[in-house]
Order: sequence, then C-alpha cells, then structure tokens
Amino acid sequence: MLTLYTWGTPNGRKVSILLEELGLSYQVEPVNILTGEQHSPAFRAINPNGKIPALVDSEGPDSGPISVFESAAIMQYLAEKHQRFLPASGAARYAVLQWLMFQMGGFGPMLGQAHHFLRFAPEPVPYAMERYRSETRRLYGVLDAQLTGRDYVADDYSIADMALYPWACRHEWQEIDLADFPQVARWMATLAARPAVARGMAVPTA
Repeated sequence: MLTLYTWGTPNGRKVSILLEELGLSYQVEPVNILTGEQHSPAFRAINPNGKIPALVDSEGPDSGPISVFESAAIMQYLAEKHQRFLPASGAARYAVLQWLMFQMGGFGPMLGQAHHFLRFAPEPVPYAMERYRSETRRLYGVLDAQLTGRDYVADDYSIADMALYPWACRHEWQEIDLADFPQVARWMATLAARPAVARGMAVPTA
C-alpha cells in the first residue's frame, strides 16, 4: 500500500504525476496547508519538516514500511524501485538527476518566491518583486535553451520533466509569457497531452 500525503501544489503534483505514470494504486491523504494541517503531530511524525508531499510505502526496501519526504527523494525512490523514468547508470542517469536538481534548487524555490512577492505579499516589495521576476525569466531561458532540439529535458521522458512541469503550469503567477519561451511552450503541450499527467495534476480531488 502506498499512501501519498499531498495538497494541490506543484511539489505535490510532481509525485502524483509519477505515481500515475507508473500505473500504481495509491491512497491519497490530503493535507490542507491552508489550515496548517502540515504542522500537526501526526504529519510531523511522517515528515519532521512539516511540508508536503510525503509518501509511506508499506513494502519498503527492507521488507517493512518506509516513509519518504522531499519530493525529489520520493521521485527517485519510486523510479528506482520500479525501474522506470530514471536510468539505472551512466551518463543518462546523471543527465536526469542534474535536471531534477535544477528544479529543486532553482526552478521551484525561485518561482515560489516569485509567487509570493508578485501575488501574495501583503504589500509591494519592489526590490524582491524585480529580483524574483528577473531570476524566474532567467531560469525559463535556461530551460528553453535545453529543450531546443529535444523532446524532453534529458532526451527521454523522465522524472525531471515531471518535476519541472507543475511549476511551469503556474507561469501566469510568475508573469511569464510562454510566447517568449517557445520550446517550453511546446514541451508543456506535449506533457499536457499525456493522460497520466492530467490525472496527476488533479490530485488531490478534495
């Protein structure tokens, strides 16, 4: 039994997309981050950092249950366990991992700060708005360049694409016009057409 603790955020959707692509049965436990459920003792027992997503697998690698937090760690765990969407070795493996880390280290944290200062800050902070607007555009430029001549970020469809896509889906929150990044727009359309991606993006339903 797999149990995914999640909410409707880019980080949560990365994992639900992968679960859907793998065709796995899993139970969804919504964690309402708007009401602070992520800080409950029960959830902190699963993820001491108090962030979604988290995954509990009753059939872990040591013949017992395992809980995994941090979205990239969850994705790597599932991809390795089921031997899909992450090459087992060689240069192709590190190509996927470096773009997964690109998402975790930049195309996630920086876009999240853009969300905050451009949409949710209680009062305008011009320096922060310009800083994260500019860095977001730079990161889209890096992704656009990487996708030139490629269908996917690491040539074959992988967990790196699944990790990046939900963040790019909020491009309007980031004041990004996809017309400025045509390769990203093409790539997004390709992923949006995948049924598993559409199902993963709809998790949780409640």
